[in-house]
Amino acid sequence: MVRCSCVWFRKYGNFIDNLRLFTRGGSGGMGYPRLGGEGGKGGDVWVVAHNKMTLKQLKDKYPQKRFVAGEGANSRVSALKGSKGKDCEIPVPVGISVTDENGKIIGELNKEKDRILVAEGGLGGKLLTNFLPLKGQKRVIHLDLKLIADIGLVGFPNAGKSSLLGQVSHAKPAIADYAFTTLKPQLGKIMYNDFKQVSIFKVRHLVRSEGTCLNKGMGHKFLKHIERTRQLLFVVDISGFQLSSQTQYRTAFETIILLTKELELYKEELQTKPALLAVNKMDLPDAQDKFHVLMNQLQNPKDFLHLFEKNMIPERTMEFQHIIPISAITGEGIDELKNHIRKSLDEHANQEDDAYHKKQLLNLQISNTIFYSEPPPKNSVTSPR
Repeated sequence: MVRCSCVWFRKYGNFIDNLRLFTRGGSGGMGYPRLGGEGGKGGDVWVVAHNKMTLKQLKDKYPQKRFVAGEGANSRVSALKGSKGKDCEIPVPVGISVTDENGKIIGELNKEKDRILVAEGGLGGKLLTNFLPLKGQKRVIHLDLKLIADIGLVGFPNAGKSSLLGQVSHAKPAIADYAFTTLKPQLGKIMYNDFKQVSIFKVRHLVRSEGTCLNKGMGHKFLKHIERTRQLLFVVDISGFQLSSQTQYRTAFETIILLTKELELYKEELQTKPALLAVNKMDLPDAQDKFHVLMNQLQNPKDFLHLFEKNMIPERTMEFQHIIPISAITGEGIDELKNHIRKSLDEHANQEDDAYHKKQLLNLQISNTIFYSEPPPKNSVTSPR
């Protein structure tokens, strides 16, 4: 069994996950008609990923949000070929998707030092341009951050997500007996004794199917971050869920079905991610009896879908790799949960490695088959035996 030692947890202040920027490549340099000299090309504008960068830092450092590259040098007698203008680099965090003003994806930055050209510098003056320089490309771009984490933590309000993270991390996130306490995404890490780190992203969930207004709790704004997590961890209250006195009470099983529907409404692909289920508040009276009922319902979910309105039934139900009863208040099941998280991630990583190696082997076999099956050229000369 792998044990975890310490866990740290960070809550983002003034969190920014999207930014709009103006970019312009540098103008080219003037040519020299009399001697046929060419002006230097204008500098380019690049977006470059850095691990320790945030969009808030970028906005604070460059409040004007304008990035213009340097102009190319003019051609002159002492240097007929003008030098290139200075490039402009925009530092951004890892996990950025770059789109243009029309929403077309320019590229993604998924690791340190990844870079994307967003605005090209203009050509220097030369014979083809009558020795007149061209202006650099102008472009408005949008930076959209999608956090990259191992585990995406999802659940309805008051399921105990903040208490759970407080338990595993010894942090003090906002905790209260009202629905919406988390207004910023939270990212934490579990450190195991073998120095393995597992990152957990907590998202505030929008309960659209329960009648909340758009953006209340800011859930769907942050659901995009779940797209880049490797696995999902559902957290549900064994006693069920009721948003307010005006909304219907939901059992633990019903909240799981509604959570699944919420993911489907946002993006169906999220339902294909490996998932675990933490059933919280097992310290409450009758929790064990309710847990046995829930397990029976999860084993035969189709037998209970008649409890829902048709528009609340997902196309497919979630299949959980592990179901762990816990109490974020007493600490019951927390170590088991951490171990299951590690085990599930390791199993999935091994499966990905096996699939990759099988694909590589298949490609090699196909290449060898093509090589040996090719007929010799018509004009080839074969030596006598």
